[in-house]
Amino acid sequence: MGMTEGAIGDVDVRAYTIPTDAPEADGTFSWNSTTLVVAELQCGDVRGLGYTYGNAAVAIVAKRIAEQCLTGKPAFDIPGLHASMVAAVRNDGSRGICAMAIAALDIALWDAKARLFDCSVVKLLGAAQSGVNAYGSGGFTSYTDDQLRQQFSQWAQAGMRAVKMKIGSHPDADPGRVHAAREAIGENIALFVDANGAFSARQAIALAARFVEDRVSWFEEPVSSDRLADMRRVRDAAPLGMDIAAGEYGYDPLYFRNMLNAEAVDVLQLDATRCRGFTGFLQGAAVASSFGAPLSAHCAPSLHMHVGCAVASLRNVEYFHDHARIEQMLFEGFIAPNDEGKLEPDSTRPGLGLTFKRRDAEKFAA
Repeated sequence: MGMTEGAIGDVDVRAYTIPTDAPEADGTFSWNSTTLVVAELQCGDVRGLGYTYGNAAVAIVAKRIAEQCLTGKPAFDIPGLHASMVAAVRNDGSRGICAMAIAALDIALWDAKARLFDCSVVKLLGAAQSGVNAYGSGGFTSYTDDQLRQQFSQWAQAGMRAVKMKIGSHPDADPGRVHAAREAIGENIALFVDANGAFSARQAIALAARFVEDRVSWFEEPVSSDRLADMRRVRDAAPLGMDIAAGEYGYDPLYFRNMLNAEAVDVLQLDATRCRGFTGFLQGAAVASSFGAPLSAHCAPSLHMHVGCAVASLRNVEYFHDHARIEQMLFEGFIAPNDEGKLEPDSTRPGLGLTFKRRDAEKFAA
C-alpha cells in the first residue's frame, strides 16, 4: 500500500438532531434532543468515521477545517494533521465548537488509518487492557422517583457495577432521590452523583455529608469547574471514600493541567468528542499520568471503549443513556456492556467497527 492510497479525498460532515425518549434535565440545564455531528473521510477504498455531540454549527466549522487542512493529505500523518487543524482555528478560538469539530475529524482520521491497515483502532493504538468498566448514567432530575428506580434497576440487573444520577435541580429533594436510587440498586453497586456545577461550595459540602449515608462514592462537578478553588474546598471536605470528579468541559491539555495543579479533583474526566479527538484524549491522559491521576471517559461509549483500552490509568467509561441509545440506533456494530458491566471492543473488525446508518439518520437531519 503506497502513501497515495491513504490520501484524504471527499469529506462529508452532517448534523442530526435526535429527540430524547423523555424530557431530560440536570442541575443546570434541560433538553429534549441531542445533536450528533458525523464526519466521514474518503481515503482510497476506505471511509473513516468520526463523530461528536454538539451544536449543529460544529458541522459547518468541521467542513471548513477539513477543506483547509485535510483534503489531499495522507491520512497516516495524524499528529501533523491534528496540529494543523488546531493552528487553523487560532483566530476563531481553539476551544468550544472548534475543538469539537477537530474532535470529529481526528476520530475519523484514526478510524481511516486503522481501516487502511485493516486493523481495529484499539490495535492501532495498542491496548493496555482488553476492556473498560462502564457505568450506567442517567437518572435525570426530570425523572420521577419511579423512572429513576426503573432505569437503575435495569442497569443493575444487566450487570453494571456502578450507576450515576443527576442532582441539583431541587437540592432539598436530592437526599431522598439518592436514597431511592440506593434502594433500587441494592448494597453492592456503586452509586455516583453529578451536580453539573449546580451548588455553592457550602451546599456541596453539606450534601456530601448527607449522601455518604447512602454510600455515594463519586461526586461529580459539585461546583462549577470554572471555580477551581471551590472545587478544591469541596474535595478537602468530602467524606473519605467519596471521589470528586470533573474535567468533561476540558478542550485542551492546559485545562487539564490547571485542574490537576489546583488539586481540585480525585478523578479527571476526559471527553474525546470535546478535547480534539483521540489525539487530544491521549494528550490529556499524558498530563494526568504526570500527576498520577486516574481517568474517566465522559459519554460517547462506542468511541471511548477503544481509546480507553489504550490508557492503563482509565478507571471507567460513562455509558450515558442518550448517547448509548443514539449509537445503538444509528451505528451498525454497536457494542453494549457485557454481563460484567465491561465494554470490550471487537478487535477483529477494522477501525471503530462501526458503520453509520445514513438512511436511518436522514429523518433527523438538522
